[in-house]
Amino acid sequence: MYKQLVDSNDRAVEQGIPRQVLDQESLYYGGTIDPHTGIAWVNHTTGTPTDMCYWGAALVNPDSRYYRDEELLDRLKLATEFVLRFQHKDGSISPGWTNYHSPPDTAFVVVGYAQLYQLLLKQEWPPLQPVLANMRLFLERTLPVMLTGGIHTPNHRWVMCAALGFLHELFGGEEVLQRAEQWLAEGMDITPDGEWTERSNGIYSAVSDIMLIHAARLLNKPQLLDPVRRNLHMMVYLVHPSGEVVTDYSGRQDLGSLHDLSPYYLPYAILARSDKDAVLAGMAEWAGRSLQNPGVCSVNALVRMLLEPELQQPPETTAELPVQYERILNGDFLRNGYLERMESAGHQGRIYHSRLHTDFGAPVARLRDGKTSVTLITETPSFFAMRHGAVRLLAVQLTSSFNPGFVPMQEMTRLPDGYLLKGVQKKGYYGPVEGALLPPEAATEVSPWYLLPHQSRPLTHEQTLSVETEIHRTATGWTLRLHCEEPAQVMAQLSFNFGWEGNLTSGGLETAGEDNASGELEMVDEDNSLWSGGQFRYSYGGDWIDFTGGEMAHLGATARESRPPKNYKSVLVNLVTPFDKTFTLTLSPAKE
Repeated sequence: MYKQLVDSNDRAVEQGIPRQVLDQESLYYGGTIDPHTGIAWVNHTTGTPTDMCYWGAALVNPDSRYYRDEELLDRLKLATEFVLRFQHKDGSISPGWTNYHSPPDTAFVVVGYAQLYQLLLKQEWPPLQPVLANMRLFLERTLPVMLTGGIHTPNHRWVMCAALGFLHELFGGEEVLQRAEQWLAEGMDITPDGEWTERSNGIYSAVSDIMLIHAARLLNKPQLLDPVRRNLHMMVYLVHPSGEVVTDYSGRQDLGSLHDLSPYYLPYAILARSDKDAVLAGMAEWAGRSLQNPGVCSVNALVRMLLEPELQQPPETTAELPVQYERILNGDFLRNGYLERMESAGHQGRIYHSRLHTDFGAPVARLRDGKTSVTLITETPSFFAMRHGAVRLLAVQLTSSFNPGFVPMQEMTRLPDGYLLKGVQKKGYYGPVEGALLPPEAATEVSPWYLLPHQSRPLTHEQTLSVETEIHRTATGWTLRLHCEEPAQVMAQLSFNFGWEGNLTSGGLETAGEDNASGELEMVDEDNSLWSGGQFRYSYGGDWIDFTGGEMAHLGATARESRPPKNYKSVLVNLVTPFDKTFTLTLSPAKE
C-alpha cells in the first residue's frame, strides 16, 4: 500500500504543477487552479492545500522522484504565500462552494495543514524554513476563529475538535482544550449499532471517524475511539461486492451517489493496528484498493504514513470478510423514544443552515449472498435497492397523489421468510381561527396570511394513507408485494430506478402515444418507461434481473412532487387504490 501511495502521490504532484498560477499579476499567484471552477481556492478538497500536501509529502520522502526537488520547493513556498493572502483577517477561510468566513471549513484545512507542517518540521533541510514559517503563521492566525467559531452540521463538531487538538499540540493554551470540551460535552450522535446522525456512508461517516481518531490522540481521550469502532464494524455490512458503499439512505449529498471505501482507509488502518483487529485490517486492505491518490488535504494517507511509519507495514493478520449475511441495523434502537422528546428541546423543529436528521437511527436491513447485495430501507424515498453482479437496481420508490410526493416506509418488521415495511401518511384540513386568537390586523383592511396563528386552527376531516410492503426471498430472486386499501381512487406510481449504463428489453419498446397492444414497456422519454404488464429485463455486464407484475391503472407519466432522479433509467408502474400488487424479480444465475 505504501508503494502504491508514493507512486500515486508523484502522479498527483505532476498533475498539480501545471495548474499553479505563476503570473505575478494574477490574483491567484501561487495558488493551484481548481479545474472545475477555474479559480484557486483555500479549501481542503479542490483547494491549494491539497496540492501542497502532495508536494510536501514528495519533497521529504526519499522514495519519491521529487525528493528535495528545489523547483517543487519554490512552488510550495509560493503556495504558502497564496494561502496567507487568502486567509481572512479573522483567521478563517472561505472554501468557495459556500460557507464564507467558515470556522468548520477552516478546521478541515487546519487538520491537513497541521499534519503537513509537522511532517516538514521533522526534516533537517534548512531551505524548508520559509515554508514552515508561512505555514505556522497561517495556523496561528486560525486560533481566534477556532476558539469562537460555530458549525452547521453534526460532523463539523468533531472536525473542530480535531483542529483544536492539533492547534493545542502546536501552540498550547488551556482555552483551546476548553473549547474542545464544549463540543465534546454535546455527546456522541451515534446509535449502538454504529450509525452516525447524517447516515452518510459515502462521505461524512468517514469524516467523523478520522476526526475523532485524531481528537482521541491529541486530547488524550481514548474513549472517543469507541463510537469509531462501532461505525467501522457496522460498515463491514454496508459495502456492495464491487466495493461500492451503500448510500441509498444517506441524509446528505451522497444519497444515491457512487462512492467507494477510500475515505475509510486511514480509520481502518489506524485502528486495525492499534486494536490488532483482523476484521478492520481486512477492511483497510479493501479500502486501500480503492485509493486513486493519497486523499485530499484533511485526510492525506501518505502524510499520515510518513508521520506514523508503522502504518507503512502490512498488518500481521487480516480476516476474510463476510460474503453471506443478513443484518438489521438499528433494529433495537429506541428511536421513537428520542423523537417523542424532541419537543422538549425547544427548537420547535427549526434549525438554520442544516437539518434535524429525524431519520437518525431508522432501521435498515442488509442482505448479501455472494455477488447479490440488497438493502431494505425506512425513512427515505426508496425502500428497496439491489446490486446483482454488474446490475444496479438503485432504488424502488412509491409516490402518490395523497400527499403529493414519495411515500417513505417508517416501520420494518422481520418475518419468518422476509420483511414487512409500513408507511403511513396523514392529511387533513384546518378550520377557522377562534376569534379571541386573531391578531388585530384581522379586523383591518389588510390581514396578511402569515400573521394568522395557524397552529391554533382545529383539524378537520383527517385522512390516512397506509401502505404495506412485504419483501420475500425466493429460490430464484425476490418478490415485492405492495398493499394499500384506502382512501379509494388515490393515484400512485411505483418506480424501479436503474443505473444508466444497463439495457432494458421486453416484448416491445414503443413510443408514448402509439398503440401499445403488446402491453409491456412504453417509452415516455429517454430516461423513463411506463410498464403496463408482461415481463422486462434489465441487464449489464452479463448479469440480469427479470421483472413481472406491471400495470397501468392510470395514464400519468410522472407523479407530482417526485421528479425521477437524473442519470437513472426508470420503469414506472401506475396504480390506483385500492391495490394489492406483487412484483417478481428473477436473478441471473451465479457465474462460475
